[in-house]
Amino acid sequence: MIPTRSWLSDTDRHRTEVVGYKVGDLVLLSTKDLKWQIVEQCSKKLTKQFVGPYKIKAIISSNVVELELLATVKIHLVKNINRIRQYIDQVKDQRKEVPQPMIVEGEKE
Repeated sequence: MIPTRSWLSDTDRHRTEVVGYKVGDLVLLSTKDLKWQIVEQCSKKLTKQFVGPYKIKAIISSNVVELELLATVKIHLVKNINRIRQYIDQVKDQRKEVPQPMIVEGEKE
C-alpha cells in the first residue's frame, strides 16, 4: 500500500521541527513528572509548568540530553527533549522584579 499525498499531509500536520540543542545551551525542565516541585506548592494547578534554566551537559542522542542539575534536585540527569524547552532570555530593558522577603517580628518569611 503506497501512502497518498492526503495521508502524508494529515500525518505531517502534527509533526514539529526538532530544535537543535547544543552542549552549553540553557533549557527549562518540565515539572510534569517532578514530584519534588509539586510538594512545595499548594495546588498542582498553580505550579509552574517549567523550572530552570539548566545547562545541557551532553547530548546522548538526537532526542536525549544530559542536564547539569543542582545537587539538591534528586532526579535523573538524562531527559528526553519532550521534557525540556529552550530558554529565552528576557527582552532588553525588561525588568523582572523579585519580591523582597517579608520581615515579621524580626524574622524573614
